[in-house]
This record gives sequence, C-alpha cells and structure tokens, in this order.
Amino acid sequence: RETAARHFAGIDDLLLVAVDAEALGPALKWEPSRGGALFPHLHAPLDLAHVRSVVPLPRGADGAHVFPAAIP
Repeated sequence: RETAARHFAGIDDLLLVAVDAEALGPALKWEPSRGGALFPHLHAPLDLAHVRSVVPLPRGADGAHVFPAAIP
C-alpha cells in the first residue's frame, strides 16, 4: 500500500501481481527500504510460471488504490 501511494498515486490501470516467492530462489533479495523495512527485489527475469494471480488495482473515490480484502 505504501509503495502504491508513494510511487503510483493517481495512476490508473495498475495490476497487483502475486508471485510464488519461494520459487524465485536466490534471485529474490530482501533488501532494506529507506524506512528500514525489508522489501523484495528480483534480480533476474520473472518466469511467468511463478505468477499466481493478477488482479486490477482500481482507485477509490478518494483517489487511493483499493486493495483486495485479503491484502492486509
């Protein structure tokens, strides 16, 4: 949510992509963000076989992106 608000505010037509992180192996690195929280970065091409779902990320009336209820 923070990344969407900070880097993609006001942008329509975003997609939320869920990926099998374990399947990415050592190419997936968890690196600290500016705030210190760990953030995943993929250091290889994404094999589409590891994509589990793709859903639209619409914006609500307030302009903020509306995430699926299952995303905390």
